[in-house]
Amino acid sequence: MAQPGSQKIDTSWKKNYRETSARINDLVHTKLDARFDLSKSYMYGKAFITLQPHFYPTDSLRLDAKGMDIHKIAIVKNGKESGLKYDYDNWQLNIHLDKTYKGGEPYTILIEYTSKPNEVKVKGSAAINDAKGLYFINPKGADKNKPTEIWTQGETEANSVWIPTIDKPNQRMTDEISMTVPAKFVTLSNGLLVTQKKNDDGTRTDTWKMDLPHAPYLLFMGAGDFAVIKDSYKGKEVSYYVDKDYASVARKIFGLTPQMMGFFSQITGVEYPWAKYDQMTGHDYVSGAMENTTATLHSDAAQQDARELTDGNRWEDDISHELFHQWFGDYVTTESWSNITLNESFANYSETLWDEYKHGKDAGDEKNFNDMQGYLQSNSAKKDLVRFYYNDKEDIFDAVSYNKGGRILNMLRNYVGDSAFFKSLNLYLTTNKFKSAEAQQLRLAFEEVTGRDLNWYWNQWYYGSGQPALDINYSYDDAAKKVQVIVNQAQGGDKVFKLPVAVDVYTNGNKTRYKVWAQDKSDTFSFASATKPDLVNFDGDKMLLCTKKENKNLDEYIYQYKNAGTYLDRREAIDFASKHQDDAKAVAFLRSALQDKYEGLRFFTITKLDFNNGSVKADVEPILVEIAKNDPKKLIRAAAIARLGTYHKAAYIPFFKTALEDSSYSVAGEALGALAEVDTATALAEAKRLSGQPSKGKLSSKISAVIIQSGDESSADVVLSLFEKMPLSQSKFTLLQSMGDFLSNIKNWDIVKRGVDDIVNFRDAIPEAFRDQTDPFINGKLLKGLATAKKDAGLTSQSDYIVSKLPAEDKKGF
Repeated sequence: MAQPGSQKIDTSWKKNYRETSARINDLVHTKLDARFDLSKSYMYGKAFITLQPHFYPTDSLRLDAKGMDIHKIAIVKNGKESGLKYDYDNWQLNIHLDKTYKGGEPYTILIEYTSKPNEVKVKGSAAINDAKGLYFINPKGADKNKPTEIWTQGETEANSVWIPTIDKPNQRMTDEISMTVPAKFVTLSNGLLVTQKKNDDGTRTDTWKMDLPHAPYLLFMGAGDFAVIKDSYKGKEVSYYVDKDYASVARKIFGLTPQMMGFFSQITGVEYPWAKYDQMTGHDYVSGAMENTTATLHSDAAQQDARELTDGNRWEDDISHELFHQWFGDYVTTESWSNITLNESFANYSETLWDEYKHGKDAGDEKNFNDMQGYLQSNSAKKDLVRFYYNDKEDIFDAVSYNKGGRILNMLRNYVGDSAFFKSLNLYLTTNKFKSAEAQQLRLAFEEVTGRDLNWYWNQWYYGSGQPALDINYSYDDAAKKVQVIVNQAQGGDKVFKLPVAVDVYTNGNKTRYKVWAQDKSDTFSFASATKPDLVNFDGDKMLLCTKKENKNLDEYIYQYKNAGTYLDRREAIDFASKHQDDAKAVAFLRSALQDKYEGLRFFTITKLDFNNGSVKADVEPILVEIAKNDPKKLIRAAAIARLGTYHKAAYIPFFKTALEDSSYSVAGEALGALAEVDTATALAEAKRLSGQPSKGKLSSKISAVIIQSGDESSADVVLSLFEKMPLSQSKFTLLQSMGDFLSNIKNWDIVKRGVDDIVNFRDAIPEAFRDQTDPFINGKLLKGLATAKKDAGLTSQSDYIVSKLPAEDKKGF
């Protein structure tokens, strides 16, 4: 029996097999006339939907139609409409057709309705934090700092909030969408814009036509007062829809798109298959981006000004990710959410492929490693990649489907080789084009190309869970002249992974590679070697998805850094040396690693330096100064400047002040933080000066931090304005504690109320999927602590106001 007041966790879903949706009727074509009421956030729709029974005869049709007002349903024949009876539970329409239709016999129904998305309550996911399908952004223009926009978000099954359809990924259709919008708006939808008609009431009707079939969740409508920047790829339209303030930098943000289209066409052997490719940015977007066919929607976080872009385009990976979906997800679509790996794992891996191609192998390897760590830190080891059992379809959009799936593709590429890997992708795409697929069809394509049975790989990685935990030990038997590599699989339980892997043996500057299979709880591999090797490197390509321990020493890691040479070989060496900074040899090595050829490893080395060790701090100072002044990468300069601030040397003040004017927000921001370490008065003066100029990112957060630290109540408006302008981000979350400390010392009621409202608005804007991580701090520590401080100071009304913003469970004790 459960304890009084406790809630029993529902685990019945563990017995509920999630089969692919039965296809009783197939969508063929949808024609929609959409008119928008901005004052009510309603859409008035008139949809002509053509379908046909999949195989068996049927006299009924079930459509998803969430939260609509249904005005009319009719069958349309020869231009004549005949009303149909239907049942509607506010979620699904069950329509009684006028006769029994045979398999493959088409029919068209008309539905007139009103979509009321703001009145529909549906759950989102970690990847997509809301699911009401149709979004009206600032529809009445009340927020003068935000444009009025309309856009849609379909995945997983939310488009049926604004259009009646069979909202399942194994359906496909062509479509024609007409949108009537204010004449000043531009529109975007799937396919090509075929007509525009000006209306007498100050509106315009745009009609978009999609001639190739795609899944219902990929339907898209977007409208707003955007700047449209035209580009092209092999004669096909490629356009970027951005806020007008970002028109001048749109090509710097999205301009690599045509090159990406060419690269992905080349490696897949399938030329970009659609009529055009446009990208739009949306304010208050519920995800990072969405791969609607020919019309990707990005969060407005994609928009970066020229100073932000000097640090590099933070959105480049997202652009490649969504573009690759046009092949994996749109051209060939998962048949069920259980098989979402066919969409998301490929899109995730495309980021590695693109980084490797465009920025070099180190960049690709870094992306691969970071994504692997993202999975390993997600505590998802018990989840299969292909999941037929889940509580909610939204739950599968996680680090398993994305990060782990991408790493599984990387291992597969390594195992079969580049030529077979990409030829297999081509076979999978061409065999299943404009269809839905499951993971076994990907296996069959790889088996056809390689001639190998790959059931073991799919069973282990696609239909299994977890990853190996490897304990690797190396030894040399001088008498037998043999190297031994002992590999223990230390993961819990009885599961043993089958791992094809390369072992590289380095002797006298020469590398010998051995290919072995680790497939037991403990494997011992022996290799002849006339002398003790300089290095034995298990997993020489550094591609295994695993955790591992190795018994290498510092000399071996330094040799590995210099001779094995992959990104991860070098990173492992830096990481090991950073844990032994009491050793002069390790420090000397780290000093050299500060000049690594790859900026990511220079940054990593800077962050690993132990400045609690005075000798280390003194030893690396000259190199940090050189990096801070001359490194070609802005983010590396910024990291070095941040470390220089901890030396508290007045001699660096002129340099820090000069760096405040750098084109990079990161460099300028870290320079302000470093200046505050040395001269707080000058830093405060500079922070106030800079607060009157446009700032973002690191500079904005450092301005706030310096002013907050000063406790200057007269600067409250500056602090709060900067906080309010910051986007939803980790940097803004990090600033919360300082905001709380600042407000705790302020007595002015209006300032305190505004600051508390800012914190609460930030809390409430965090996606629901992440609230269990952020709410305990914001509610349980920050706001409760602030309320207590105000109560103790006798400011009861302020304390009461703060408490009123807490959820019920956090109000106890007040």
